[in-house]
Amino acid sequence: MKLAVVLFGLSVAVMGVMIFQTLQQEINMRNLKTRTNDDSIEVKKKEEAIITMKKIVRDLKTAIASVGAKIAELKKKREEAEATLKGHEKNLETCNTVKAEIVKNKTGIQEAITKLKAGHEEEKKKAETEIQGLKQQILDRDKAICAFADPAIEEARKLCGISQ
Repeated sequence: MKLAVVLFGLSVAVMGVMIFQTLQQEINMRNLKTRTNDDSIEVKKKEEAIITMKKIVRDLKTAIASVGAKIAELKKKREEAEATLKGHEKNLETCNTVKAEIVKNKTGIQEAITKLKAGHEEEKKKAETEIQGLKQQILDRDKAICAFADPAIEEARKLCGISQ
């Protein structure tokens, strides 16, 4: 009987140890399950964050592509504008050169016109002097003719201004 009591005590002790280990394993399993659930929730949150970031990255890549296209277009427009500007600058330079030549020719023509006017005025004065001289000669001749004209003839009186 002692043996039975010892065996009974030993079996109760073994059973107590086994119950203790079972409870300990059950608590460990619950802790692992709780951590697994927490980890899976955290993983889902991180996956959603990653998906959101991928969407943002995709949108940014699209925006960068459109901005790159706009930049290329603006560069092309700038190059065209620079080419046009160079063409206009060449045209302006050509026009300025032509203008300078025209101004030079205009100055020469104005000087020639001034000289011609001065010469014309001199010729006009000479001609007027000559005309006055010729008029005077004609008047002198008329007076000489009137001196020899017969006042009895009516035509001679008219020409010489003799009254009756």
